[in-house]
Amino acid sequence: MTGQRLPEGVRSEVRAPDATRLAVYEWGNAAGPAIVLVHGFAQCHLCFEPQYRSALAERFRLIAFDMRGHGASEQPADPAAYQGDRVWADDLATVMAAKRLERPVLVGWSMGGRVIRQYLINYGDGALGGVNFVASQVIEEPRFRGPGAPKPVPERLTLEEEIDMAIDFLDGCFAKKPSEAVFRRALGYNMRVPAAVRRAIAGWTTAVPLTVDALRRVTVPVLITHGRQDTLVLPAAAEMTASTVGHARLSWFDDCGHSPFIEDAARFNDELAAFVTASRRP
Repeated sequence: MTGQRLPEGVRSEVRAPDATRLAVYEWGNAAGPAIVLVHGFAQCHLCFEPQYRSALAERFRLIAFDMRGHGASEQPADPAAYQGDRVWADDLATVMAAKRLERPVLVGWSMGGRVIRQYLINYGDGALGGVNFVASQVIEEPRFRGPGAPKPVPERLTLEEEIDMAIDFLDGCFAKKPSEAVFRRALGYNMRVPAAVRRAIAGWTTAVPLTVDALRRVTVPVLITHGRQDTLVLPAAAEMTASTVGHARLSWFDDCGHSPFIEDAARFNDELAAFVTASRRP
């Protein structure tokens, strides 16, 4: 499908139900099937550069937004703005409604998969075309947290300690390290998320039975992408999600860590394109 090409990285803003300002970005084919890219903890839309600067933009309409507290979006001071049973789901639903998306495929990396999970709990999958969970601990079993998972953020933290924590976390995101330029940029947008926001997000959890019930009700196509070398979210997390969503397809990236969409972008993009195309069939 071809159509008008969207301006490169066009930015707009939407307001969440609690009035939090969210920065939203678009690329690609305005008439193509929609893909919503949902980033992970302490990241932003820029992490998806290997997708929006690829051939995906020729065929699909790509939408990404900076989650509250991240990137160019607003950073509420109240910890409750990052917790609760629907705040992240409502943000995602607001973006989808503002962009008038018809049956988009949602791609959630790490925490982004947890955001999609909360969306499924509150909204179901009736408005979706499919879901791609990427290196995500969708079911919050403690045994799925690997040794590289983010450490608790102390109440008192020096700037040096905060920087070192961000570097350690980013190091753990890759089995195959990106270029120095990519790593420097990622460190920059990680540091835009202050310690107070990190602590507040750490207080957000979802009960396992609630998650399992929502996943078992999913009927749209589901793709689970996970790196065998992931030390943040252990591969067993992907296996449990796949066993809960009976029709899900599990795709292993044997030599990748927590960021297969960066570490092996060519393969990831090909699989995502095929998944979105297949999800459009009756």
